[in-house]
Amino acid sequence: METKNYLIRESAFDDYAYFAKWEVDPAVTEFLSYDEGRTYEDVVEEAYANKADDTKIDYTIVDKNTGSPIGRVYLSRIDRHSDSLDITKLYIGDADYRGRGVAREVMEEMLIYCFTFMHMERVTLDYYNGNTRAASLYEKLGFKSEGVARNSTKKDGKYYDLNLMSMLRSEFFEKYTANKG
Repeated sequence: METKNYLIRESAFDDYAYFAKWEVDPAVTEFLSYDEGRTYEDVVEEAYANKADDTKIDYTIVDKNTGSPIGRVYLSRIDRHSDSLDITKLYIGDADYRGRGVAREVMEEMLIYCFTFMHMERVTLDYYNGNTRAASLYEKLGFKSEGVARNSTKKDGKYYDLNLMSMLRSEFFEKYTANKG
């Protein structure tokens, strides 16, 4: 996949070193369910397990100008029978790219990919209470709230609520066509 400024490609082995570095950065992990002390070996183990599971796909966000990885997108719960999936993780790992609209640009492309090329009917995601930046972005993109999953994730031994959101195929195409017209 390609946006104006970024490539979104399936993750490769060399990307795991970036993920391992980013996934111990509190600025990245504050609203992700990664336990403290995550190691490179943990990242590689998870990545190999994901590659063996056809309901999961890991992507790396790459700056087109520099060729450097800057973030990660992770899809899971890909259900070809029900035509649904979850955008489980999206983060901008490189601090120089945060707050510059990268997440929005990447999410718009991911939605085009999910609804147009993967032919999904439903795309879901969630976010931690307090993650106002994510909440604002998802609302602007057209996701609808589905409520709160109480104590649905665990991080460092503590349970957290997740705010659930979804977008349906018809909502995506209605918003996408309205914005292009």
